[in-house]
Amino acid sequence: MTGWPASLRTTRPPLKPRGTAATGFGQTSRLDGWWVAPLGVGFWLAVLVIYSFFSAMLWQQWFGTGYESDGYTSPFFAPFFRDAPLPTWLSPAILTLWIPIGFRVTCYYFRRAYYRAYLVDPPACAVGEPAVHRRYRMEMAFPFILQNLHRFFLYVAIVLLVIHWIEIAGTFSVDGRLRLGLGTVILLVDVALLSGYVLSCHSLRHIVGGRLDCFSCTRRDRTRHAAWKRLSGLNQRHMVWAWASLISVVVADFYIHMLAAGVFTDPAIWF
Repeated sequence: MTGWPASLRTTRPPLKPRGTAATGFGQTSRLDGWWVAPLGVGFWLAVLVIYSFFSAMLWQQWFGTGYESDGYTSPFFAPFFRDAPLPTWLSPAILTLWIPIGFRVTCYYFRRAYYRAYLVDPPACAVGEPAVHRRYRMEMAFPFILQNLHRFFLYVAIVLLVIHWIEIAGTFSVDGRLRLGLGTVILLVDVALLSGYVLSCHSLRHIVGGRLDCFSCTRRDRTRHAAWKRLSGLNQRHMVWAWASLISVVVADFYIHMLAAGVFTDPAIWF
């Protein structure tokens, strides 16, 4: 930066632009209920996350009902870890749950959601944030610099997604007979929504079509461009995929817990 004026040559963290919001937490000229959206997002995100953690880590220990029933497995678990040599008090979900947790925590949409809802940075557009936030460091300093691991979580999330599809295929056959059960439908909807969420990821879109100077120069570039356009279409609804897939995981998990507890039986068509 030797060509820049001395006043601009600095290693200090950049300041947030002044004038984008009133100074002082909650100060704004907006007349609408700007606080409704972050409050709602914060509440429902907390509810879903708390349920997911409790169900995956504590449900079996507290209620004695398993995470498998009638050939169905909760999406919080992977069946091939069922016999892992773990202490009886530790749920086998610990072996795979870190993948969706890491992927969602570092997700670009969920970052915006919980930054606004829990860190009030900012609480809403054109709304003042706490004075301590004026010197922006967030993803330049620990622990938020770990957000840059999102792409690596994407890689393992794709592997886990493939495993879920294989598990779903296995639910169609039970004891040598073909079955179409309500549990299969619920799990199919869940894995389809999870696929939409993963495939609409900003990082995946960049991996497929980023850093290309010419989309039509070679057949390979044209193929990448076509894939990039399809992923871009999914990416436009990334927020919808994120929430729908989070809700569907909870619904599928709860349904299987109820089957395991004997609350009801799985309605199914047998062939």
